Amino acid sequence: MNATPSSAMAALPRRVVVREVGLRDGLQSVATIVPTAAKIEWIRDAYAAGQREIEVGSFVPPRLLPQLADTADVLAFAQTLPGLRATVLVPNLKGAQRALEANAEMMLLPLSASHAHSLANLRKAPDDVLAEIANIRAERDASGRRTQIEVGISTAFGCTIQGEVKPEEVVRLVQAALDAGVDAVSLADTVGYADPAMVSRLFERVLKVAGDRLVCGHFHDTRGLGLANVYAALQLGISRFDACTAGIGGCPHAPGASGNVATEDLTYMLHSMGIETGLDFDRLLALRAKVAHWLQGEATHGTIWKTGLPRTMKKEVAHA
Repeated sequence: MNATPSSAMAALPRRVVVREVGLRDGLQSVATIVPTAAKIEWIRDAYAAGQREIEVGSFVPPRLLPQLADTADVLAFAQTLPGLRATVLVPNLKGAQRALEANAEMMLLPLSASHAHSLANLRKAPDDVLAEIANIRAERDASGRRTQIEVGISTAFGCTIQGEVKPEEVVRLVQAALDAGVDAVSLADTVGYADPAMVSRLFERVLKVAGDRLVCGHFHDTRGLGLANVYAALQLGISRFDACTAGIGGCPHAPGASGNVATEDLTYMLHSMGIETGLDFDRLLALRAKVAHWLQGEATHGTIWKTGLPRTMKKEVAHA
């Protein structure tokens, strides 16, 4: 067997950040309300497994998402862990103000490329959301905080409500978000419509506009192509990906949008390919078992927890 890596493999990132989003994207899609103490245990165990970027919740009205009503408390705990970058999702200016008051290190702002999904999810057209994003940037600057702003372009590859989403619209929204002064953008296949060719084409187009400010890929495994789509983005140099423990997740306002890429499966693929993540498999699988227990009766996904690691594979040691 030739030990020299192929040119395709040599071009891949040597290290990838897996951002855990189960505590927000995952829990917002299930009926079960996980107690705050369990969420803190989740973060503690994920941190012990080597995870250094975790989306811990969302500042939305509790009546809309009671599962995330304790975000301020969960964020406060996450901020006690050295080196952990805790992200919160904010849907509007009021949510951003709460994130700034809590001194969040990063807030993720959703911007749907689908007009229909934007109205269903945020009750605003995409251009109205852009105006809100500009206001949030101004609020951040006025506050003197150093909170980073990432805009996630959701339904970038299609929408279960609207259907087709044109790539030109995605590129337009990315450029407009950057013009509004955001620090970073990411692309999300919210409903699991993407395939690797679609991912390559759209990421290539957005990279021409955003460059290194295109920082993350968010893929759902709804139709079994999540990891293939990650690989397509890896080939273009993307080195940060969202994932959910136990493959939970979805969007309450996007019918059929179930199942984020499972953290354990993504980590397995990356390690098998020789790409570092700093994550510890035994700890990840132990955490998955806890999450599945907390979410008894809810749908979970993923494969590696059933099969275990191949005997030929070395486990990566997590950060101390």
